[in-house]
Amino acid sequence: MCLSLSEKEKKVYKIVGTIKDVKGRCTANHKKGDVIELSGHDSGGLCGFFYHDIFPSILTLQFGGTFPWSPEPDIVELECPDRLNVVKIELKRIR
Repeated sequence: MCLSLSEKEKKVYKIVGTIKDVKGRCTANHKKGDVIELSGHDSGGLCGFFYHDIFPSILTLQFGGTFPWSPEPDIVELECPDRLNVVKIELKRIR
């Protein structure tokens, strides 16, 4: 059974990504400290490969979900799929 939420109960959060580390050379020129606003509709200029890889995590945070392995309910750290030039991003839900 699927329950419908009222407009008041629907909460969509802002998601901010911060580049925490770059090992090697990022071909999209992302640099440590870059801050990117992300959503299910906006890649914020993030590399397309990286955005595709973290898209499910963006939606999870954007719509109020959490990750059982993350010590912080509003934060998750992820790495880009390029294993030779690893870029690490922290996604943070803004409440």
